[in-house]
Amino acid sequence: MQEDSQVVAENIPKATAKRLPIYYRYLNILHDAGTKRISSTELADAVQVDSATIRRDFSYFGALGKRGYGYDVDNLLAFFTEILNQGHLTNVALVGVGNLGHALLNFNFHKDSNVRISAAFDVNDKIVNTIQAGVPIYPMTELKQQLRDQQIQVVILTVPTAVAQEVTDEAVESGVKGVLNFTPLRLAVPENVRVQNVDLTNELQTLIYFIDNYE
Repeated sequence: MQEDSQVVAENIPKATAKRLPIYYRYLNILHDAGTKRISSTELADAVQVDSATIRRDFSYFGALGKRGYGYDVDNLLAFFTEILNQGHLTNVALVGVGNLGHALLNFNFHKDSNVRISAAFDVNDKIVNTIQAGVPIYPMTELKQQLRDQQIQVVILTVPTAVAQEVTDEAVESGVKGVLNFTPLRLAVPENVRVQNVDLTNELQTLIYFIDNYE
């Protein structure tokens, strides 16, 4: 089933893929509350995604529900657990432990998902070779070696823009397949490496634009 899931996942739209973790988190809430089934309309109200979009998203994975019955919460949760590989803990690396990096370290991810920051890297001698929020901080000179030794394939990038591409190149050379990029720079990477850009300034400006123009 895992191979089939991987084949299907490669063919779904990017917008659908972004909504899957939202569905998964809410299904966990339903499961913990003892809810046995839910309709697409009820799910739509909860996650703020219209029911037609939910049905279309789910349709990429086959028949997940029954007309007139809705969706079995436990079965749907088990399915998305497999699709999102939630049964396997994924270690990621944080590169750049400045203000934003420290915030991400303190937040970490393992409390809410199967993702955990297991290593961080920085040039600041005051924090290198220390433990911050339970995460070891390595010098940048050890980036390649540690990524290889720990078999880390995903990095979170919060370094200065001027060195972002250089750091990314080193990470890719070490086998990294994904970069969560918090810098404004649009990174150049090989086709087999995926970059997810997180531009907080752009998101905030977009929000303000809609508030000012669509009241």
